[in-house]
Amino acid sequence: MTSTLRSHEYLPVAKTDEVEDYGQVLDDLSDASVHRNFDPYIDIDWDSPHMAVVPNDTRWIMSPHDPIGRHPWFATQPVEKQIAMGMWRQANVAKVGLQFESILIRGLMQYSDRLPNGAKEFRYTTHEAKEECNHTLMFQEFVNRTGVDVPGGPRWFRRLSPIIPLFSTIFPSVFYFGVLAGEEPIDHIQKDFLRKDQNLHPTMQAIMQLHVAEEARHISFAHHLLRESIPKKGPIQRFILSLVMPIVMRLLCDVISKPPRQFRQTFDIPRSVWKDLFWRSPESRQFLINVFGDVRMLAEQCGLINPVSSRIWRLMRIAGRPSRYRSEPTYTAAA
Repeated sequence: MTSTLRSHEYLPVAKTDEVEDYGQVLDDLSDASVHRNFDPYIDIDWDSPHMAVVPNDTRWIMSPHDPIGRHPWFATQPVEKQIAMGMWRQANVAKVGLQFESILIRGLMQYSDRLPNGAKEFRYTTHEAKEECNHTLMFQEFVNRTGVDVPGGPRWFRRLSPIIPLFSTIFPSVFYFGVLAGEEPIDHIQKDFLRKDQNLHPTMQAIMQLHVAEEARHISFAHHLLRESIPKKGPIQRFILSLVMPIVMRLLCDVISKPPRQFRQTFDIPRSVWKDLFWRSPESRQFLINVFGDVRMLAEQCGLINPVSSRIWRLMRIAGRPSRYRSEPTYTAAA
């Protein structure tokens, strides 16, 4: 087994001025799932000594690339507390990621069950569900090895978990908005860490590399599916979707990015600091804007930007310039 993964394998995203062959895209995504896939128990060497999750390891201290790690209050805390906070934070992100993946798996199975014979989406969505099952195994393995009993998402999100997958057949576009609302923030955060943080714990580095490599396909499918289906809807449906999209993005971004109340209580974080972190300070607001550059690009491509929806994007505090291409780095997307 190896602790470092094969190089990231991103699929190119078609330019907006090109005519996409949607069927060919699905074939390519399915083929990539067959020939370029990972297994967390083969590609991550969990039991290697250098991968051990142990107390007092300063590599768990959150870096300035994390909204919490860059706050001045965090820098004033004792090193032991910074380590404990970093490990709790990473374990909880993994747990809420697992909960998102579980919802996605159930939704994908319901979505594929309603597809007609011959639909190419069936094969790809089933491949994706299999890959997401591997991600849940990987995330739970990491949580177990930290020994931290984290809850994951907020209570309301966990209670609604059995209901959310129903949207995949009732309101599939809204369901895939939710998919992107969960996948885009964590993908953005992990890519930032992999690009900029040279002191990642090797376990976290391996998990992020594996997750980013496969999520590239999953996000690509959601983008292509929405670009294919939304322009075919009537004007009233498109208008309603244009209003729903930014609300779903903002609501679910908090689930993945903002730790639950237990985190603030466990580490006695002052209320004023908490408000700065999520999302009062200029730095945290810019982080929130940066996360959705790709989604704003998708909204434009789907024709979901209009005077009313633009106001909602601003109201949700996630308006900004759309990305020029998928996964545009933060330092340019923020410009």
